[in-house]
Amino acid sequence: MIRKTAWTVSLLTTVMVAALLLSAASPGSSAKAPQPTSAEVKVDNFSFGPASLTVAVGTTVSWTNRDDIPHTVVSTDKAFKSKVLDTDEKFSFTFAKAGTYPYFCSIHPKMTGSVVVQ
Repeated sequence: MIRKTAWTVSLLTTVMVAALLLSAASPGSSAKAPQPTSAEVKVDNFSFGPASLTVAVGTTVSWTNRDDIPHTVVSTDKAFKSKVLDTDEKFSFTFAKAGTYPYFCSIHPKMTGSVVVQ
């Protein structure tokens, strides 16, 4: 009887370990895929593209001026501010805190965008 009980416990343990391994590897599991750590915004034709961007905390966003005219990237809450960016110049900022960060071009204030950090 003791031998049979030990065998049953061993079998149950094996089944439980297999079930845990399968559930961890299944596509519907609660494990999340790694979030990207960088994102790009293109400055072109007097606009930011995309105009609104949602990223994870810790993401570095880079704005690249693809326009023939200088632009800036300035946060309305003074969290970040670029120098004047000439054609093909880039500005990057890493978002360490969750929140919504509206921004604009100080040379062309009608150019606006936002970064939502979750």
